[in-house]
Amino acid sequence: MIDMSVALGPVSLRSPLVAASGTVGSVVDFAGVGALEAYGAAVAKSVSGTAWSGNPAPRLANTGAGMLNAIGIQNPGVTAWVEEVGPHLVDLPVPVWGSAVGTTVAEYAEVARALATTNIDAVEINLSCPNLAGETIWALDADATGSVVRAVRAAVDKPIGAKLSPNAQDIVAVAGAALSAGADWLVLTNTITGAAIDIETRRPLLTMTKGGYSGPPLKPIALRCVLEVRAAFPTVPIIGCGGVRSGSDVVEYLLAGASGVAIGTAHFERPRVGRTVLRQLRAYCNRHGVDRVEELIGAMKPW
Repeated sequence: MIDMSVALGPVSLRSPLVAASGTVGSVVDFAGVGALEAYGAAVAKSVSGTAWSGNPAPRLANTGAGMLNAIGIQNPGVTAWVEEVGPHLVDLPVPVWGSAVGTTVAEYAEVARALATTNIDAVEINLSCPNLAGETIWALDADATGSVVRAVRAAVDKPIGAKLSPNAQDIVAVAGAALSAGADWLVLTNTITGAAIDIETRRPLLTMTKGGYSGPPLKPIALRCVLEVRAAFPTVPIIGCGGVRSGSDVVEYLLAGASGVAIGTAHFERPRVGRTVLRQLRAYCNRHGVDRVEELIGAMKPW
């Protein structure tokens, strides 16, 4: 029997797969799909201090190989989330991580503190959403990233992860700031900024013009981020995220140095994709004589 468990800093995961935030709702509503047993953790959709209505439609667009979104993190606010979702977390068959977002450092800390009163196992800090109207991306700046992570670290005793952006000019500097401020692991990465135009109407496919681009074309970019951060910080726990659709994708991220691998956009096409990916990962391990999936972490052979 292959040991699929991995260590992610202070957290132990039964599987290296993580269901990415924004693709499995509150996790409670995704439980009906019946595929949560494949994951080591599932991350709920980000919540803010007060309710956010999100951006006007159209805010999703299929671009063929990938997907654009400019949802704008529509959510009910953390107080409502704690009251409505919190009580149901204990019944789920997977550890749930909350996801905090905000427009100020104080809001991030406030949200994280409220999330920590529920049965979540960790807090993911969303520093990298690229489709908030009028807002900059925190993860583009090392000092800004450090200030948010430091505030959240002071606000909660639970493990915390920092979700960074592939748009960052120096992902290593931002990663270092997050780690120095107290992040237990890094999520590399979120969507990258993109755009598309309907040539018949001559309008952007999104009302916001730009949005977050995700799906298979994102994988080489996110994988590069994992490799760069792993090289700079050889012992840092990393969750690789971007373009994962198969067990082969997971193996790539593990070889690059990720301890966990998140599945995101693929959920919209195949909600039970986690089962297939885990089965394919087991098959790879069997073919290559891998007894423990942790053996793959950072095992890439450079030229």
